[in-house]
Amino acid sequence: MVDLIIEANEILTLDRLRPTAKRFGITNGRIIGFDEELDGFDLSSVPVDRYPDQTIVPGFIDAHCHTTWWGLGLNGIPVAEARGLDEFYDFLCDAVAKLDEGEWVYGIGFSEMHHGGQLPDIRVVDEITGNHPMYIRNISGHASLTNTATLRMVGAFDPDFEPPQGGVLVRDESGKFTGLVDETAQGLLQQLILPYSHDQIVAALHTATKEYAAQGITSFTEAGVGGGWIGHSPVEIAAYQTAAESSQLFARAQLMPALDALEDIEGATVDFQGTQHAAGLSLGIRTGIGSELISLGPVKVFTDGSLLGRTAAVTESFCGHPHNHGYLLTPAAELHDRVARAYRAGWNLALHAIGDAAIDLALDIIEQCQNTYGRRSTPNRIEHFGLSRPDQVARAAKLGVAVTPQHGFIHLFGAEMVDRIGKHRRDTLYRGKTLVDAGVIVAGSSDSPVCDINVRRAMQAAIDRVSEDGSIIGENEGLDREQALRLYTEWGAIATGTIHDKGTLTAGKLADFVALSGSPLHAERLDELDVQATYVGGRRTYSADE
Repeated sequence: MVDLIIEANEILTLDRLRPTAKRFGITNGRIIGFDEELDGFDLSSVPVDRYPDQTIVPGFIDAHCHTTWWGLGLNGIPVAEARGLDEFYDFLCDAVAKLDEGEWVYGIGFSEMHHGGQLPDIRVVDEITGNHPMYIRNISGHASLTNTATLRMVGAFDPDFEPPQGGVLVRDESGKFTGLVDETAQGLLQQLILPYSHDQIVAALHTATKEYAAQGITSFTEAGVGGGWIGHSPVEIAAYQTAAESSQLFARAQLMPALDALEDIEGATVDFQGTQHAAGLSLGIRTGIGSELISLGPVKVFTDGSLLGRTAAVTESFCGHPHNHGYLLTPAAELHDRVARAYRAGWNLALHAIGDAAIDLALDIIEQCQNTYGRRSTPNRIEHFGLSRPDQVARAAKLGVAVTPQHGFIHLFGAEMVDRIGKHRRDTLYRGKTLVDAGVIVAGSSDSPVCDINVRRAMQAAIDRVSEDGSIIGENEGLDREQALRLYTEWGAIATGTIHDKGTLTAGKLADFVALSGSPLHAERLDELDVQATYVGGRRTYSADE
Protein backbone atom coordinates (compact mmCIF):
# COMPACT_ATOMS: atom_id res chain seq x y z
CA MET A 1 0.00 0.00 0.00
CA VAL A 2 2.99 2.34 0.48
CA ASP A 3 4.92 3.36 -2.65
CA LEU A 4 7.68 5.45 -1.09
CA ILE A 5 8.99 6.65 2.26
CA ILE A 6 10.64 10.06 2.65
CA GLU A 7 12.98 10.63 5.58
CA ALA A 8 14.70 13.91 6.41
CA ASN A 9 16.51 15.75 9.15
CA GLU A 10 13.47 18.01 9.41
CA ILE A 11 10.10 18.13 7.67
CA LEU A 12 8.30 21.47 7.92
CA THR A 13 4.71 20.62 7.04
CA LEU A 14 3.25 24.13 7.63
CA ASP A 15 0.21 22.22 8.92
CA ARG A 16 -0.54 23.88 12.25
CA LEU A 17 -1.91 20.61 13.69
CA ARG A 18 1.37 18.82 12.96
CA PRO A 19 4.10 21.35 12.13
CA THR A 20 7.12 19.01 11.99
CA ALA A 21 7.96 15.38 11.30
CA LYS A 22 10.86 13.10 10.42
CA ARG A 23 9.28 10.88 7.78
CA PHE A 24 6.12 10.37 5.73
CA GLY A 25 4.69 7.79 3.38
CA ILE A 26 3.34 8.20 -0.15
CA THR A 27 0.72 6.15 -2.00
CA ASN A 28 -0.62 6.95 -5.46
CA GLY A 29 0.98 10.37 -5.39
CA ARG A 30 -0.50 11.43 -2.05
CA ILE A 31 0.72 11.57 1.53
CA ILE A 32 -0.76 8.85 3.75
CA GLY A 33 0.80 9.62 7.12
CA PHE A 34 3.74 10.78 9.22
CA ASP A 35 6.10 9.17 11.74
CA GLU A 36 4.09 6.93 14.09
CA GLU A 37 1.15 6.87 11.67
CA LEU A 38 3.24 4.55 9.49
CA ASP A 39 3.98 2.05 12.27
CA GLY A 40 1.16 -0.31 11.29
CA PHE A 41 2.42 -0.79 7.72
CA ASP A 42 4.78 -3.45 6.44
CA LEU A 43 7.56 -1.22 5.12
CA SER A 44 10.22 -3.88 4.72
CA SER A 45 10.25 -3.70 0.92
CA VAL A 46 9.26 -0.06 0.47
CA PRO A 47 11.93 2.18 -1.09
CA VAL A 48 13.18 5.05 1.06
CA ASP A 49 14.54 8.40 -0.14
CA ARG A 50 16.68 9.83 2.62
CA TYR A 51 17.69 13.47 3.17
CA PRO A 52 19.63 13.23 6.46
CA ASP A 53 21.02 16.77 6.35
CA GLN A 54 18.18 18.51 4.56
CA THR A 55 14.86 20.18 5.36
CA ILE A 56 11.69 19.17 3.51
CA VAL A 57 9.06 21.86 2.83
CA PRO A 58 5.88 21.91 0.72
CA GLY A 59 6.43 22.41 -3.00
CA PHE A 60 6.64 26.03 -4.10
CA ILE A 61 3.70 27.61 -5.93
CA ASP A 62 4.37 30.45 -8.35
CA ALA A 63 0.94 32.10 -8.49
CA HIS A 64 1.62 34.36 -11.48
CA CYS A 65 4.10 33.69 -14.27
CA HIS A 66 4.34 33.41 -18.05
CA THR A 67 5.73 29.99 -18.74
CA THR A 68 5.33 29.71 -22.51
CA TRP A 69 6.65 33.24 -22.99
CA TRP A 70 9.68 32.47 -20.82
CA GLY A 71 10.30 29.09 -22.43
CA LEU A 72 10.21 30.60 -25.91
CA GLY A 73 12.67 33.25 -24.76
CA LEU A 74 15.04 30.66 -23.33
CA ASN A 75 15.21 29.27 -26.87
CA GLY A 76 15.68 32.78 -28.38
CA ILE A 77 18.36 35.50 -28.36
CA PRO A 78 19.76 35.99 -24.82
CA VAL A 79 19.34 39.77 -24.89
CA ALA A 80 18.86 39.87 -21.11
CA GLU A 81 22.57 39.07 -20.75
CA ALA A 82 23.69 42.11 -22.74
CA ARG A 83 25.34 44.93 -20.80
CA GLY A 84 25.65 48.08 -22.88
CA LEU A 85 24.15 48.72 -26.29
CA ASP A 86 27.30 47.66 -28.13
CA GLU A 87 26.94 44.16 -26.67
CA PHE A 88 23.22 44.19 -27.48
CA TYR A 89 24.04 45.03 -31.11
CA ASP A 90 26.61 42.20 -31.14
CA PHE A 91 23.93 39.76 -29.97
CA LEU A 92 21.67 40.91 -32.81
CA CYS A 93 24.46 40.45 -35.34
CA ASP A 94 25.18 36.91 -34.14
CA ALA A 95 21.49 36.01 -34.24
CA VAL A 96 20.81 37.45 -37.69
CA ALA A 97 23.77 35.57 -39.14
CA LYS A 98 22.05 32.29 -38.22
CA LEU A 99 18.57 33.14 -39.53
CA ASP A 100 16.96 32.09 -42.77
CA GLU A 101 15.41 34.70 -45.06
CA GLY A 102 12.35 36.30 -43.42
CA GLU A 103 12.87 34.54 -40.07
CA TRP A 104 12.09 36.53 -36.91
CA VAL A 105 14.68 38.15 -34.66
CA TYR A 106 13.18 37.23 -31.27
CA GLY A 107 14.28 37.57 -27.65
CA ILE A 108 13.08 38.52 -24.19
CA GLY A 109 14.42 40.41 -21.20
CA PHE A 110 15.71 43.70 -22.62
CA SER A 111 16.09 46.28 -19.83
CA GLU A 112 17.13 49.91 -20.20
CA MET A 113 18.85 49.79 -16.81
CA HIS A 114 21.40 47.40 -18.32
CA HIS A 115 22.23 50.04 -20.92
CA GLY A 116 22.53 53.26 -18.97
CA GLY A 117 18.82 53.99 -19.36
CA GLN A 118 19.12 54.08 -23.15
CA LEU A 119 17.12 52.39 -25.88
CA PRO A 120 18.75 51.01 -29.04
CA ASP A 121 19.05 53.37 -32.00
CA ILE A 122 16.53 52.13 -34.58
CA ARG A 123 18.91 53.16 -37.37
CA VAL A 124 21.59 50.81 -36.04
CA VAL A 125 19.03 48.07 -35.49
CA ASP A 126 17.76 48.46 -39.06
CA GLU A 127 21.27 48.20 -40.44
CA ILE A 128 21.80 44.92 -38.54
CA THR A 129 18.42 43.29 -39.06
CA GLY A 130 17.59 44.45 -42.60
CA ASN A 131 14.35 42.87 -43.81
CA HIS A 132 14.08 40.42 -40.92
CA PRO A 133 11.06 41.20 -38.71
CA MET A 134 12.04 41.84 -35.08
CA TYR A 135 10.28 41.38 -31.75
CA ILE A 136 12.41 41.91 -28.62
CA ARG A 137 10.34 41.93 -25.46
CA ASN A 138 11.17 44.28 -22.60
CA ILE A 139 11.77 42.74 -19.18
CA SER A 140 8.54 44.32 -17.94
CA GLY A 141 6.46 42.61 -20.63
CA HIS A 142 4.66 45.90 -21.23
CA ALA A 143 6.87 47.10 -24.06
CA SER A 144 8.87 45.70 -26.95
CA LEU A 145 11.52 46.75 -29.44
CA THR A 146 11.06 46.39 -33.16
CA ASN A 147 12.59 47.65 -36.42
CA THR A 148 11.47 49.56 -39.48
CA ALA A 149 10.85 46.41 -41.53
CA THR A 150 8.30 45.25 -38.96
CA LEU A 151 6.70 48.69 -38.69
CA ARG A 152 6.10 48.58 -42.43
CA MET A 153 4.53 45.13 -42.09
CA VAL A 154 1.99 46.41 -39.53
CA GLY A 155 1.13 49.42 -41.70
CA ALA A 156 2.56 52.00 -39.30
CA PHE A 157 3.59 54.30 -42.17
CA ASP A 158 0.13 54.31 -43.77
CA PRO A 159 -1.60 57.72 -43.62
CA ASP A 160 -4.69 56.27 -41.95
CA PHE A 161 -2.83 54.09 -39.39
CA GLU A 162 -4.27 54.13 -35.89
CA PRO A 163 -2.59 52.28 -32.99
CA PRO A 164 -4.85 49.95 -30.98
CA GLN A 165 -6.65 51.28 -27.94
CA GLY A 166 -4.37 51.15 -24.90
CA GLY A 167 -1.12 51.08 -26.86
CA VAL A 168 1.28 53.25 -28.84
CA LEU A 169 4.14 53.05 -31.32
CA VAL A 170 6.47 55.58 -29.71
CA ARG A 171 7.89 58.45 -31.79
CA ASP A 172 10.71 60.88 -31.02
CA GLU A 173 10.37 64.66 -30.92
CA SER A 174 10.71 64.87 -34.70
CA GLY A 175 7.86 62.40 -35.18
CA LYS A 176 10.01 59.45 -36.25
CA PHE A 177 9.39 55.97 -34.85
CA THR A 178 11.90 54.92 -32.19
CA GLY A 179 11.17 51.19 -32.41
CA LEU A 180 9.59 51.17 -28.93
CA VAL A 181 6.17 49.53 -28.83
CA ASP A 182 4.08 50.09 -25.69
CA GLU A 183 1.35 47.99 -24.11
CA THR A 184 -1.44 46.65 -26.35
CA ALA A 185 0.33 47.85 -29.50
CA GLN A 186 2.51 44.78 -29.02
CA GLY A 187 -0.45 42.86 -30.37
CA LEU A 188 0.41 44.26 -33.80
CA LEU A 189 3.67 42.31 -33.66
CA GLN A 190 2.10 39.24 -32.10
CA GLN A 191 -0.47 39.06 -34.88
CA LEU A 192 2.34 38.63 -37.39
CA ILE A 193 3.81 35.71 -35.44
CA LEU A 194 0.69 34.01 -34.11
CA PRO A 195 -0.11 31.32 -33.75
CA TYR A 196 3.05 29.75 -32.43
CA SER A 197 3.12 26.15 -33.52
CA HIS A 198 1.97 23.37 -31.26
CA ASP A 199 5.49 21.92 -31.20
CA GLN A 200 7.06 25.29 -30.35
CA ILE A 201 4.83 25.70 -27.32
CA VAL A 202 5.40 22.14 -26.12
CA ALA A 203 9.16 22.64 -26.43
CA ALA A 204 8.90 25.92 -24.52
CA LEU A 205 6.92 24.25 -21.72
CA HIS A 206 9.46 21.43 -21.50
CA THR A 207 12.37 23.89 -21.25
CA ALA A 208 10.67 26.20 -18.75
CA THR A 209 9.18 23.63 -16.39
CA LYS A 210 12.47 21.71 -16.19
CA GLU A 211 13.89 24.96 -14.82
CA TYR A 212 10.91 25.25 -12.45
CA ALA A 213 11.73 21.85 -11.02
CA ALA A 214 15.32 22.92 -10.39
CA GLN A 215 13.98 25.86 -8.35
CA GLY A 216 11.56 23.75 -6.29
CA ILE A 217 8.44 24.97 -8.10
CA THR A 218 5.83 22.22 -8.23
CA SER A 219 2.80 24.30 -9.29
CA PHE A 220 2.34 27.50 -11.26
CA THR A 221 -0.39 29.71 -12.65
CA GLU A 222 0.04 30.74 -16.28
CA ALA A 223 -1.25 34.32 -16.36
CA GLY A 224 -2.90 34.53 -19.77
CA VAL A 225 -3.37 32.00 -22.55
CA GLY A 226 -5.28 31.85 -25.80
CA GLY A 227 -5.79 35.52 -26.66
CA GLY A 228 -4.66 39.13 -26.46
CA TRP A 229 -1.03 40.15 -26.84
CA ILE A 230 -0.13 37.79 -24.02
CA GLY A 231 -1.47 34.59 -25.61
CA HIS A 232 0.50 32.39 -28.02
CA SER A 233 -2.16 30.35 -29.81
CA PRO A 234 -5.95 30.10 -29.87
CA VAL A 235 -5.47 26.40 -29.03
CA GLU A 236 -2.72 26.96 -26.46
CA ILE A 237 -4.27 24.63 -23.88
CA ALA A 238 -3.90 21.72 -26.29
CA ALA A 239 -0.13 22.19 -26.18
CA TYR A 240 -0.26 21.90 -22.39
CA GLN A 241 -2.16 18.65 -22.75
CA THR A 242 0.42 17.30 -25.19
CA ALA A 243 3.26 18.32 -22.87
CA ALA A 244 1.57 16.49 -19.99
CA GLU A 245 0.79 13.38 -22.03
CA SER A 246 4.36 13.16 -23.30
CA SER A 247 5.91 13.69 -19.82
CA GLN A 248 7.29 17.10 -20.77
CA LEU A 249 5.44 19.06 -18.07
CA PHE A 250 7.39 19.05 -14.80
CA ALA A 251 5.00 21.10 -12.65
CA ARG A 252 1.25 21.38 -12.20
CA ALA A 253 -0.30 24.11 -14.34
CA GLN A 254 -3.29 26.32 -13.64
CA LEU A 255 -4.14 28.28 -16.77
CA MET A 256 -5.77 31.71 -16.92
CA PRO A 257 -7.52 32.33 -20.25
CA ALA A 258 -7.05 35.91 -21.39
CA LEU A 259 -10.26 37.93 -21.44
CA ASP A 260 -9.85 38.35 -25.20
CA ALA A 261 -9.98 34.55 -25.59
CA LEU A 262 -13.55 34.37 -24.28
CA GLU A 263 -16.49 34.39 -26.67
CA ASP A 264 -20.17 35.18 -26.38
CA ILE A 265 -22.33 32.41 -24.95
CA GLU A 266 -25.96 32.94 -25.85
CA GLY A 267 -27.52 29.52 -25.30
CA ALA A 268 -29.20 28.58 -22.02
CA THR A 269 -28.51 32.00 -20.56
CA VAL A 270 -30.79 31.22 -17.65
CA ASP A 271 -28.05 28.91 -16.43
CA PHE A 272 -25.74 31.91 -16.23
CA GLN A 273 -27.82 33.86 -13.73
CA GLY A 274 -30.31 35.78 -15.77
CA THR A 275 -31.16 36.46 -19.36
CA GLN A 276 -28.16 38.63 -20.22
CA HIS A 277 -25.45 37.30 -22.50
CA ALA A 278 -22.38 35.77 -20.91
CA ALA A 279 -18.77 35.29 -22.04
CA GLY A 280 -16.88 32.03 -21.79
CA LEU A 281 -15.29 29.16 -23.69
CA SER A 282 -17.09 26.62 -25.85
CA LEU A 283 -19.29 24.06 -24.05
CA GLY A 284 -19.63 26.41 -21.08
CA ILE A 285 -16.20 25.54 -19.66
CA ARG A 286 -15.26 27.76 -16.74
CA THR A 287 -12.88 28.20 -13.78
CA GLY A 288 -12.14 24.94 -11.98
CA ILE A 289 -12.39 22.35 -14.74
CA GLY A 290 -9.36 20.11 -15.23
CA SER A 291 -7.16 17.58 -13.49
CA GLU A 292 -4.51 17.60 -10.77
CA LEU A 293 -1.92 18.35 -13.47
CA ILE A 294 -3.72 20.91 -15.68
CA SER A 295 -6.72 23.02 -14.71
CA LEU A 296 -8.39 26.31 -15.61
CA GLY A 297 -8.12 29.18 -13.20
CA PRO A 298 -9.59 32.69 -13.34
CA VAL A 299 -9.83 34.84 -16.45
CA LYS A 300 -6.89 37.23 -16.89
CA VAL A 301 -7.84 40.90 -17.34
CA PHE A 302 -5.50 43.84 -17.98
CA THR A 303 -6.44 47.24 -16.57
CA ASP A 304 -3.18 49.20 -16.90
CA GLY A 305 0.51 48.98 -17.79
CA SER A 306 3.75 49.08 -15.80
CA LEU A 307 5.59 51.40 -13.42
CA LEU A 308 8.91 51.13 -15.26
CA GLY A 309 7.25 52.13 -18.51
CA ARG A 310 5.22 54.88 -16.80
CA THR A 311 2.07 53.32 -18.24
CA ALA A 312 0.54 52.18 -14.94
CA ALA A 313 -2.60 54.17 -14.10
CA VAL A 314 -1.79 56.32 -11.06
CA THR A 315 -3.66 59.08 -9.22
CA GLU A 316 -0.51 61.18 -8.72
CA SER A 317 1.65 61.80 -11.78
CA PHE A 318 5.03 60.18 -12.37
CA CYS A 319 8.07 62.13 -11.19
CA GLY A 320 9.46 64.44 -13.84
CA HIS A 321 6.35 63.92 -15.95
CA PRO A 322 3.75 66.22 -14.37
CA HIS A 323 1.00 65.43 -16.86
CA ASN A 324 1.59 61.68 -17.07
CA HIS A 325 -0.76 59.60 -14.94
CA GLY A 326 -0.34 56.50 -17.07
CA TYR A 327 -3.55 55.17 -18.53
CA LEU A 328 -6.20 52.48 -18.42
CA LEU A 329 -5.93 50.03 -21.30
CA THR A 330 -9.73 49.86 -21.66
CA PRO A 331 -12.32 52.51 -20.69
CA ALA A 332 -13.72 51.73 -17.25
CA ALA A 333 -17.36 51.32 -18.31
CA GLU A 334 -16.47 48.98 -21.15
CA LEU A 335 -14.23 46.86 -18.90
CA HIS A 336 -16.96 46.63 -16.23
CA ASP A 337 -19.34 45.18 -18.83
CA ARG A 338 -16.86 42.73 -20.37
CA VAL A 339 -15.67 41.40 -17.02
CA ALA A 340 -19.20 41.08 -15.62
CA ARG A 341 -20.16 38.91 -18.59
CA ALA A 342 -17.28 36.56 -17.78
CA TYR A 343 -18.02 36.46 -14.05
CA ARG A 344 -21.69 35.82 -14.79
CA ALA A 345 -20.67 32.73 -16.75
CA GLY A 346 -18.73 31.28 -13.83
CA TRP A 347 -15.24 32.67 -14.40
CA ASN A 348 -13.32 33.94 -11.40
CA LEU A 349 -11.36 37.13 -11.94
CA ALA A 350 -7.65 37.98 -11.97
CA LEU A 351 -7.24 41.67 -12.78
CA HIS A 352 -3.80 43.05 -13.57
CA ALA A 353 -3.60 46.37 -11.69
CA ILE A 354 -0.30 48.04 -10.80
CA GLY A 355 -1.06 51.74 -10.31
CA ASP A 356 -3.38 52.86 -7.53
CA ALA A 357 -5.92 54.26 -10.03
CA ALA A 358 -6.04 50.84 -11.70
CA ILE A 359 -6.39 49.16 -8.30
CA ASP A 360 -9.42 51.37 -7.60
CA LEU A 361 -10.98 50.16 -10.85
CA ALA A 362 -10.15 46.51 -10.12
CA LEU A 363 -11.70 46.72 -6.67
CA ASP A 364 -14.79 48.42 -8.10
CA ILE A 365 -15.24 45.64 -10.67
CA ILE A 366 -14.76 42.84 -8.13
CA GLU A 367 -17.16 44.46 -5.66
CA GLN A 368 -19.80 44.96 -8.33
CA CYS A 369 -19.50 41.36 -9.56
CA GLN A 370 -19.56 39.86 -6.08
CA ASN A 371 -22.52 41.98 -4.98
CA THR A 372 -24.49 41.12 -8.13
CA TYR A 373 -23.61 37.46 -8.63
CA GLY A 374 -22.20 36.40 -5.26
CA ARG A 375 -18.83 35.47 -3.84
CA ARG A 376 -17.18 32.15 -4.59
CA SER A 377 -15.09 29.78 -2.54
CA THR A 378 -11.98 30.63 -4.56
CA PRO A 379 -11.06 34.30 -4.13
CA ASN A 380 -11.01 36.80 -6.96
CA ARG A 381 -7.57 38.26 -7.47
CA ILE A 382 -5.66 41.44 -8.20
CA GLU A 383 -2.38 40.74 -9.92
CA HIS A 384 0.63 42.81 -8.80
CA PHE A 385 -1.13 45.36 -6.53
CA GLY A 386 2.00 47.40 -7.12
CA LEU A 387 1.32 50.90 -5.79
CA SER A 388 -1.41 50.76 -3.16
CA ARG A 389 -2.91 53.10 -0.60
CA PRO A 390 -3.98 52.05 2.94
CA ASP A 391 -7.66 52.40 2.06
CA GLN A 392 -7.19 49.96 -0.82
CA VAL A 393 -5.52 47.42 1.46
CA ALA A 394 -8.50 47.58 3.83
CA ARG A 395 -10.96 47.30 0.96
CA ALA A 396 -9.17 44.28 -0.52
CA ALA A 397 -9.39 42.54 2.85
CA LYS A 398 -13.09 43.33 3.18
CA LEU A 399 -13.82 41.93 -0.29
CA GLY A 400 -11.80 38.76 0.35
CA VAL A 401 -9.50 39.53 -2.57
CA ALA A 402 -6.21 37.68 -3.08
CA VAL A 403 -3.24 39.71 -4.32
CA THR A 404 0.01 38.65 -5.97
CA PRO A 405 2.73 41.25 -5.38
CA GLN A 406 6.16 40.40 -6.82
CA HIS A 407 8.59 40.98 -3.95
CA GLY A 408 11.43 39.92 -6.23
CA PHE A 409 10.90 43.22 -8.06
CA ILE A 410 12.24 45.01 -4.96
CA HIS A 411 15.68 43.41 -5.34
CA LEU A 412 15.74 43.61 -9.11
CA PHE A 413 14.63 47.16 -9.91
CA GLY A 414 13.16 48.69 -6.78
CA ALA A 415 15.31 51.82 -7.07
CA GLU A 416 14.16 52.28 -10.66
CA MET A 417 10.52 52.16 -9.56
CA VAL A 418 11.17 54.69 -6.78
CA ASP A 419 12.72 56.96 -9.40
CA ARG A 420 9.44 56.78 -11.34
CA ILE A 421 7.05 57.44 -8.46
CA GLY A 422 9.15 59.50 -6.00
CA LYS A 423 10.66 58.75 -2.61
CA HIS A 424 7.52 59.92 -0.83
CA ARG A 425 5.69 56.88 -2.25
CA ARG A 426 8.44 54.28 -1.87
CA ASP A 427 6.75 52.57 1.10
CA THR A 428 3.60 51.90 -0.94
CA LEU A 429 5.39 49.60 -3.41
CA TYR A 430 4.58 45.89 -3.48
CA ARG A 431 3.50 45.74 0.14
CA GLY A 432 4.00 42.75 2.41
CA LYS A 433 3.35 43.00 6.15
CA THR A 434 0.60 45.61 5.80
CA LEU A 435 -1.36 43.23 3.55
CA VAL A 436 -0.85 40.24 5.82
CA ASP A 437 -1.76 42.17 8.98
CA ALA A 438 -4.95 43.41 7.31
CA GLY A 439 -6.01 39.84 6.52
CA VAL A 440 -5.48 40.01 2.76
CA ILE A 441 -4.61 36.73 1.04
CA VAL A 442 -1.08 37.24 -0.34
CA ALA A 443 0.47 34.82 -2.81
CA GLY A 444 4.08 34.79 -3.97
CA SER A 445 4.88 35.04 -7.65
CA SER A 446 7.70 35.84 -10.05
CA ASP A 447 5.88 37.30 -13.07
CA SER A 448 8.59 35.41 -14.92
CA PRO A 449 10.29 36.30 -17.20
CA VAL A 450 9.99 39.82 -15.76
CA CYS A 451 11.76 38.52 -12.64
CA ASP A 452 13.76 35.34 -12.23
CA ILE A 453 12.12 32.20 -10.83
CA ASN A 454 14.43 31.78 -7.84
CA VAL A 455 11.88 31.44 -5.02
CA ARG A 456 14.50 31.58 -2.25
CA ARG A 457 15.71 34.93 -3.58
CA ALA A 458 12.14 36.25 -3.72
CA MET A 459 11.44 35.09 -0.16
CA GLN A 460 14.58 36.88 1.03
CA ALA A 461 13.40 40.03 -0.74
CA ALA A 462 10.05 39.76 1.05
CA ILE A 463 11.97 39.69 4.33
CA ASP A 464 14.69 42.33 3.91
CA ARG A 465 13.23 44.46 1.04
CA VAL A 466 16.69 45.61 -0.03
CA SER A 467 16.86 47.12 -3.52
CA GLU A 468 19.76 46.92 -5.95
CA ASP A 469 21.21 50.20 -4.68
CA GLY A 470 21.19 48.98 -1.06
CA SER A 471 18.20 51.06 0.01
CA ILE A 472 15.25 49.66 1.95
CA ILE A 473 11.90 49.93 0.20
CA GLY A 474 9.03 49.67 2.67
CA GLU A 475 10.97 49.35 5.90
CA ASN A 476 7.82 48.34 7.78
CA GLU A 477 6.65 45.88 5.10
CA GLY A 478 9.12 43.04 5.71
CA LEU A 479 7.74 39.58 6.50
CA ASP A 480 9.22 37.07 8.90
CA ARG A 481 10.73 33.82 7.62
CA GLU A 482 7.65 31.69 8.15
CA GLN A 483 5.41 34.23 6.41
CA ALA A 484 7.82 34.38 3.47
CA LEU A 485 7.67 30.58 3.19
CA ARG A 486 3.87 30.57 3.36
CA LEU A 487 3.77 33.10 0.47
CA TYR A 488 4.91 30.34 -1.87
CA THR A 489 3.13 27.43 -0.21
CA GLU A 490 -0.05 27.69 1.89
CA TRP A 491 -1.06 31.20 0.82
CA GLY A 492 -0.35 30.45 -2.83
CA ALA A 493 -2.64 27.42 -2.58
CA ILE A 494 -5.43 29.48 -0.99
CA ALA A 495 -5.15 32.15 -3.69
CA THR A 496 -5.31 29.55 -6.47
CA GLY A 497 -8.20 27.62 -4.89
CA THR A 498 -6.11 24.47 -4.38
CA ILE A 499 -5.55 24.44 -0.61
CA HIS A 500 -7.45 21.15 -0.36
CA ASP A 501 -4.62 19.51 -2.35
CA LYS A 502 -1.52 21.68 -1.87
CA GLY A 503 0.21 24.27 0.24
CA THR A 504 0.92 22.16 3.31
CA LEU A 505 2.22 18.63 3.82
CA THR A 506 -0.86 16.93 5.23
CA ALA A 507 -2.18 13.38 5.06
CA GLY A 508 -4.41 13.12 2.00
CA LYS A 509 -2.78 15.97 0.09
CA LEU A 510 -0.60 15.66 -2.99
CA ALA A 511 2.99 14.65 -2.33
CA ASP A 512 4.52 17.82 -3.77
CA PHE A 513 7.59 18.88 -1.82
CA VAL A 514 11.13 20.25 -1.92
CA ALA A 515 14.30 19.22 -0.12
CA LEU A 516 16.39 22.27 0.83
CA SER A 517 19.97 22.37 2.08
CA GLY A 518 18.81 23.97 5.33
CA SER A 519 15.79 25.27 7.20
CA PRO A 520 14.16 28.41 5.75
CA LEU A 521 13.00 29.20 9.29
CA HIS A 522 16.54 29.39 10.64
CA ALA A 523 18.87 30.11 7.75
CA GLU A 524 20.59 33.48 7.96
CA ARG A 525 19.73 34.11 4.32
CA LEU A 526 17.09 32.16 2.42
CA ASP A 527 18.69 32.99 -0.91
CA GLU A 528 21.76 30.97 0.10
CA LEU A 529 19.77 27.74 0.49
CA ASP A 530 20.10 25.18 -2.29
CA VAL A 531 17.37 23.02 -3.79
CA GLN A 532 18.49 19.41 -3.34
CA ALA A 533 15.44 17.67 -4.81
CA THR A 534 11.91 18.38 -6.05
CA TYR A 535 8.98 15.94 -6.10
CA VAL A 536 5.59 16.22 -7.81
CA GLY A 537 3.07 13.61 -6.72
CA GLY A 538 5.85 11.58 -5.11
CA ARG A 539 7.83 11.50 -8.38
CA ARG A 540 11.23 13.14 -8.31
CA THR A 541 11.41 15.82 -11.01
CA TYR A 542 14.78 17.24 -10.00
CA SER A 543 17.82 16.06 -8.08
CA ALA A 544 20.95 18.12 -7.49
CA ASP A 545 22.95 14.86 -7.56
CA GLU A 546 21.92 13.98 -11.10
